[in-house]
Amino acid sequence: MRVLIQRVSSANVIVNEKVIGEIDKGLLLFLGISEQDCFDDIEWLVKKVTQLRIFNDQDQKMNYNINDVKGEFLVISQFTLLAKTKKGNRPSYI
Repeated sequence: MRVLIQRVSSANVIVNEKVIGEIDKGLLLFLGISEQDCFDDIEWLVKKVTQLRIFNDQDQKMNYNINDVKGEFLVISQFTLLAKTKKGNRPSYI
């Protein structure tokens, strides 16, 4: 399992010129899940991401987590995060 996390002031997903998902302040997550991942991996990741202190407090120090700022999540499936690139020049998604 791999996740790329981006802190955002707002984000949206548009497909065929139609907004299918959007958030205000929060976290944009690009998530890749493999066949080897299990429920325990998901639980660990959820706990880790929700406890990350990556939002600024009043002193501009990163002391707040997503719950502290009442932020939202936008999760986008991104299987390309799991690509194998050790051999050759073409990524493998097997």
